[in-house]
Amino acid sequence: MITIVPATNPTDFECIAQLADIIWREHYIPIVGKPQIDYMLDKFQSAKAIAQQVDAGFEYFLISFDETSVSYISIKKEESALFLSKIYVLSSYRGHKIAKTAMAFIEEKAKAYHLKAIRLTVNIHNTIAIKAYEALGFKNKGPLVTDIGNGYIMDDYQMEKKMSV
Repeated sequence: MITIVPATNPTDFECIAQLADIIWREHYIPIVGKPQIDYMLDKFQSAKAIAQQVDAGFEYFLISFDETSVSYISIKKEESALFLSKIYVLSSYRGHKIAKTAMAFIEEKAKAYHLKAIRLTVNIHNTIAIKAYEALGFKNKGPLVTDIGNGYIMDDYQMEKKMSV
C-alpha cells in the first residue's frame, strides 16, 4: 500500500535527506558528477536545507510503500502554477506505481489550489524522466541554466502541464 504524508518535522527532514543521498548519488553522479552531487545534497537536500525550504513555503511529502519510506516529493504553490520541485523514488521500488500515485497527488494539489498548471525543471540529460513527463502531458518550454554557486550550474529544461479547470 502506498501512503503520502506531509513531512513537517526534523525526523521527517532527516528521512528525506537520507533518501536523497541514496537516490541522487545513484541517479545523478553519471549525469553531473560526484562533486556537484555532494555540493547539491548539502545545499539543497540536507535536513537543515529542507527545513529552510519548508519555512520558505515549500511543502514536502514522504511516500511509503508497505510502511517503508521509499520516495519523496516537494511542491510550492505559485501565483498561477504549482512548482514540482522534487519527485524521487528509490530505484528498488520503481515499477510499483509510486511515481504515478505521486503525480496524481500533485495534480490533486494543483486543482485544490485552483492553479492552471504544474511546472518543473529537469536536467537536459535526464532523458528517462523527460520522456516520462512528456507521457504525462508535460510540454518542454525550453532550456533554463541556473548558477547554483561554487562553480556549478543546473542545465535544465522547463516543463509545464496545463490543468483542466
